[in-house]
Amino acid sequence: MSDGPLIVQSDKTILLEVDHPQSTEARHAIAAFAELERAPEHVHTYRITPLGLWNARAAGLDAEQVLNTLLTYSRFPVPHALLIDVEETMSRYGRLRLEKDPVHGLVLRSEDFPVLEEVHRAKKIAPMLGPRIDPQTTVVHSSQRGALKQALLKIGWPAEDRAGYVDGTPHPIALTETVAAPSTPAEGGTHDGGGSPASSASPSAGGAGWSLRPYQRVAAENFWAGGSGVVVLPCGAGKTLVGAAAMAQSSTTTLILVTNTVSARQWRDELLKRTTLTEEEIGEYSGAVKEVRPVTIATYQVLTSKRGGLYPHLELLDANDWGLIVYDEVHLLPAPIFRMTADLQARRRLGLTATLVREDGREGEVFSLIGPKRYDAPWKDIEAQGYIAPADCVEVRVDLPREERMAYAMAEEADKYRLCAASETKTDVVERLVARHAGEQLLVIGQFLDQLAEIGERIGAPVITGSTSVKERQRLFDAFRAGQEHRLVVSKVANFSIDLPEASVAIQVSGSFGSRQEEAQRLGRLLRPKADGRAARFYALVARDTLDQDFAAKRQRFLAEQGYAYRILDAGEIPGS
Repeated sequence: MSDGPLIVQSDKTILLEVDHPQSTEARHAIAAFAELERAPEHVHTYRITPLGLWNARAAGLDAEQVLNTLLTYSRFPVPHALLIDVEETMSRYGRLRLEKDPVHGLVLRSEDFPVLEEVHRAKKIAPMLGPRIDPQTTVVHSSQRGALKQALLKIGWPAEDRAGYVDGTPHPIALTETVAAPSTPAEGGTHDGGGSPASSASPSAGGAGWSLRPYQRVAAENFWAGGSGVVVLPCGAGKTLVGAAAMAQSSTTTLILVTNTVSARQWRDELLKRTTLTEEEIGEYSGAVKEVRPVTIATYQVLTSKRGGLYPHLELLDANDWGLIVYDEVHLLPAPIFRMTADLQARRRLGLTATLVREDGREGEVFSLIGPKRYDAPWKDIEAQGYIAPADCVEVRVDLPREERMAYAMAEEADKYRLCAASETKTDVVERLVARHAGEQLLVIGQFLDQLAEIGERIGAPVITGSTSVKERQRLFDAFRAGQEHRLVVSKVANFSIDLPEASVAIQVSGSFGSRQEEAQRLGRLLRPKADGRAARFYALVARDTLDQDFAAKRQRFLAEQGYAYRILDAGEIPGS
C-alpha cells in the first residue's frame, strides 16, 4: 500500500487529493481516460467512463498503461472488479473493424463471432448490414458508414474505422516554414499563437521566420496517421496551424467549418501568412459572401440556416470532392452538421477544440462521426513550455443588497439566475477592477445585454454583441489589438475563435449557466503569450449564496482539471477607485 494521491472506488470514481506532492503528475496521468466531475478545494472527483477509455485506446493507450496508472498512484488497493472492467471495456474498441474489401466494398469484420452475431441481431443495426460473406465478415451499405458507427457505439461496441478515405481533388498546399523549431520558446523572440518564435520580429511581420511548434507537428502527424479525429489544444496554442499542417499533408481541396464570420476571416488571414495559398484560392461562404474555391471557409450559421424547413446550404458539404474537412471548435458542432457528417465518412475529418466537453452530452457523436481523440495537450504543459501565458484565476464573491436578495428569494426559478448574475453590485466591482488595471488591455465578458450596456457606459468602453455588424466588430477588435482601445465589453459572440493576443485581463460578470466549455473559451481569450511575459488575470464575479455561485462551481470544473485553481476574494478586498 502506497501513500499516493488517489483513492480509486468501485463505482468508477477517483478521488484526487489536491495538496498531495504527486497530485499534478497523477492528474496528468488520469486525465487521458477520466473526466473531472467535481472540483472543491481539497479533493477532486473524477469518473472513468467507457467513452473516456475508448478515446484513450484510440489515442494509443492500452489497458495495461491505464491499470498501471491506477495502481501506481492509488493510496489503497484498487477494487479488483474495477480493474477487470477497465480492461474489458478497453478491449471492446477495435473488436469490430470497418474495412474495404476489394470485391464487396465496405465490410464489417470481427474475429469474435458472437460479437458479430449480436450486432446482426440488433434491430436498429440489422437494416444497415448486407449479406454475410463468411463467419467473420459482413457487407455494409456504404451510405451507412457513419450511422453504423453511431449505432455500434450506443450498444457498447465502438468500431475501428480502417476503411480509408477518398483522395479528393488535388490542390497544392505547402507551409511557408523558413526556420528550424527551437527546443524551447526561450531560444526565440516573440510569440503569436502560431509557429515557434524564431526571430526578433513577429512571424506576422513580412520576412520573419517561423516554424511549427513541436506539439503542433506531433498533433498533425497523429491526426494524419489516424485518418480522422480530434486534436485538443488550449486556446492560444495555435490550433489553426495544426489545421494548416494537415492541409499541407493532404494537398487537396479543403472545407473549413467555423463558428462565425470573424473567425472565418482570421482563418483566411492565417492561411495567407502560413501557407502558399493565395487570396484567389480561399473562398468565404457566410451570410454575406458565397464563394466556393479550392479552400472554402464556411460558417456553421449559414450552413444550418433553414429555408422552407430545409437546409439549402448543407449541400455544400457534399457538393465538392473535398479531400479534407476541418471542424473548428468541434465542441460547438450543431446537430444538422452531425447529420450531414454521417454521410461524409469517406472524407478525412479533423476536429479542433480546446475541450471535448459538450454541454448537450453529444461527445459520443464527435467520437463516432468526426473521429476519436488523436492528440491532447494539458494546458499547464503548454504553459510550462512558454507557449501560452500563465493565468491567475480569481473568483470575486459579491453580496446582493437586501432589496436584490429579497427579489431573488421571491422570484420564480426561471428568473433567479438573471437576477443574481446581473446584480448592480457587480457593476460597481467592475469599475474598481478597471481602475486597478488601468492601462492594461481589458475585456468585460457577460451574458445579459442590458447589464453589458450599463457596464460599457460606466467604464467608457465600446460594447460588442450579436447585433454589432461584422465590419464594426472587426474595426473594434483591430483597434484593441493595436492598443487604440484598451477596454472592450463583449457578449458571448467573443467566446470563440477571436484572436486578441494582447488581452491580459478579463472580467466575467455572467455566463451561460454552468457551461464548462464557455469558461474554458473565455479564459482562452487571455492565453496568448504577452510581449513582456506577464501573466493573465481572469476575474469571475459571483453572487454569494445564489444560483450564480452554484453555476460558477460547475463552470470551473474543466479548468480545474487542467490545473487552474481559483483564488476566492471578497468584493470588499478590492479597493475603491
